[in-house]
Amino acid sequence: MRDAPGVRGRFGEYGGRYAPESLVEACREVGEAFREAWGDPGFRGGLAELLALHAGRPTPLTPARRLSGELGVRLYLKREDLTHTGSHKINNVLGQALLAARMGRRRLIAETGAGQHGVATATAAALLGLEATVFMGERDIERQALNVFRMRMLGAEVVPVTTGSRTLKDATSEAMRHWVGATRDSHYCIGSVIGPDPYPWMVREFQRVIGDEARGQCATELPIGVPDHVVACVGGGSNAAGTFAGFADTPARFVGVEAEGGAGAARGTLGVLHGCRSLFLQDDDGQIVEAHSIAAGLDYPGVGPEHAHLRDLGRARYVTASDEEAVGAAVRLARTEGIVPALESAHALAWVLRAAGSDELPSGSTVLMTLSGRGDKDISTLKELV
Repeated sequence: MRDAPGVRGRFGEYGGRYAPESLVEACREVGEAFREAWGDPGFRGGLAELLALHAGRPTPLTPARRLSGELGVRLYLKREDLTHTGSHKINNVLGQALLAARMGRRRLIAETGAGQHGVATATAAALLGLEATVFMGERDIERQALNVFRMRMLGAEVVPVTTGSRTLKDATSEAMRHWVGATRDSHYCIGSVIGPDPYPWMVREFQRVIGDEARGQCATELPIGVPDHVVACVGGGSNAAGTFAGFADTPARFVGVEAEGGAGAARGTLGVLHGCRSLFLQDDDGQIVEAHSIAAGLDYPGVGPEHAHLRDLGRARYVTASDEEAVGAAVRLARTEGIVPALESAHALAWVLRAAGSDELPSGSTVLMTLSGRGDKDISTLKELV
């Protein structure tokens, strides 16, 4: 997790560039532009300045003192919910928006599920004077109405997707189809560590700021310097990839927590979707099976290729949490620590609550958990269930 995946864009047997011919050149251009920009101190410095002055980095590492006392483990929260726009998505989007401007592209295309990536894309576009078009499933538009309004207020065009499951998978498909005819003036700002090379690697690098910051904070604040476990929720897997990257050369155990109804890493099989070879939920004929999660950002039937590789290596373990466990975890964090998490993040906490005191997570263990987003967007859902 400290290096590029190589010229073939693969992490072990996963990854690659399974794109239509009309997008192969566009992906190659993005890859070349990113390698050049990532090696340019001026680009890196400009991004760091934006992350500090606009996004509010660094985010704090918060000890969950009351909850830790109840669980018998020491739980620390990496607070991505405190960034501008309310989630980790802004880290990646500011990087890709700067890259798009550097490439002379005037418009950002994006997909979104929970709406946080769409809001971040609309925000970055407004900040840099770019246009933004965001594809969002019709079902997600209904359950994330607040974020839809935020995107439109920021000047983005929100395009409803009415095909298939009308959720994140189909929004991603429509965004990629749209990009086919717009590669000259538009950049596809993908929101997770999925898609054709270079996207899984590029998004991980833009999200690495989470893990690098947390590594330094743990070195200062934890008696042992490194947590025993590093935990994050996983849909496509960008917040987890960024967090894990900061601890790749440590003995910390990685745990990725997927939605029970969208468990690509835990229960998927080898396949190709959205430009990359990875693990996906499929039927016996190799057709993608519809995912389900109460958290729109985890409502995806697969996982990024690097996560699939980490699973095979045994470097990361992937488990699931149910809708009911996630809601219960959100309520418990709210009532013990005064923090209402996004339902995506609540899946990661659900595993901590379930595993604490067991052989999976022995009493006295130190846990770093990335709180990837805040729960404002999920209030209407929680109102119906709590």
